Amino acid sequence: MIKDENLLERRPDGIDDDTVEAVGTLSEALEYVERARGHLYSFHQLMGHADLLLGDSCDKLRDAGHPEIADRLGTDMVGRNVLSGRWTFQIVEEFDDDYWSRLRDHERTVRDELMGGQRHVFEAEMKERRRTKGRRGHEASP
Repeated sequence: MIKDENLLERRPDGIDDDTVEAVGTLSEALEYVERARGHLYSFHQLMGHADLLLGDSCDKLRDAGHPEIADRLGTDMVGRNVLSGRWTFQIVEEFDDDYWSRLRDHERTVRDELMGGQRHVFEAEMKERRRTKGRRGHEASP
């Protein structure tokens, strides 16, 4: 746990406000990509579950005496690619390898180069400006 009695100490010497804001915006962009990645994983799980339900539906249609409909639905939709040549796990892997991991690496490198590796400098300074010093619930750190 990081103990920040003075949140302003996170900013490296010589770093101006514009740089802190720019790096903060990059970190915010990464946070949005992290959220998008979570939605992508939700899509992956939802589509996988839907495919299993389609298979169950085909079995039930067959059991109910509708084999032609079950075969038509099953042949066309069960196991079908959601995008050309791709199941959702392939979309997730491609996103992780080609975009998400690269942006994470860039964000970390920029923080290392400009902020001495410190995270959330912009937010730490905002907290320091906005909190009421000495008031319960407004402590700088736990």
